[in-house]
Amino acid sequence: MSHATRSRPPTARLPVVAPILLALLGLTASAGCSTTSEPAPAASPVRTAAAPSPTASPSASSTPTDAAWAQLMTPMNEKALALLTLAADRATEPRLRAFATRLHSGQEAELGRLRPLLARMGLPDTDVHAGHDMPGMVTETDLEAARAAEGAAFDRLFLTGIRDHLRHSAQVSRSEITAGARADAKQLAAALVTAREAALTELEGLPGAAQALG
Repeated sequence: MSHATRSRPPTARLPVVAPILLALLGLTASAGCSTTSEPAPAASPVRTAAAPSPTASPSASSTPTDAAWAQLMTPMNEKALALLTLAADRATEPRLRAFATRLHSGQEAELGRLRPLLARMGLPDTDVHAGHDMPGMVTETDLEAARAAEGAAFDRLFLTGIRDHLRHSAQVSRSEITAGARADAKQLAAALVTAREAALTELEGLPGAAQALG
């Protein structure tokens, strides 16, 4: 599980969407991110049920920030779901299991809105951040550690990992509300912030949270 003291060396170059969000978050190069010359993704101006064309013309109401937010939030939720699935089954405290189950349902519902948003913007439903160390992202290393842990050790890993996910995804979504342009993206970002704030408040009162989170 990710901790504030863990240091991971930068090993990969991120697509252009990542530096946009990192700048909004006020992060520095120590996060291991750098820009490339890859152009920002274009957004589709038409909302349809069909798969978006890869040559969709850009929408005047979209910015690279909108694309960056949607392309980060989608894999963040997907990775968090794997941790929540483990916690719903393996957490020692019934309240932790119930919390994980409810949060899993909420994050799945968010993905049900994020993926169509990507399609409307003409963006692929793929993880452009695969292999990169993004703040708040549950990593494969985190999941391996959680699978190997038992009892109170698992509970601590879950609590710290999901806390980081909720905090960073809320922070990124606030940046979208402030700097984004698409009304549908900003509306969804606002809903995510509200959900994250409620979840963080509940998290603080869960058994073992005071010890695990300091």
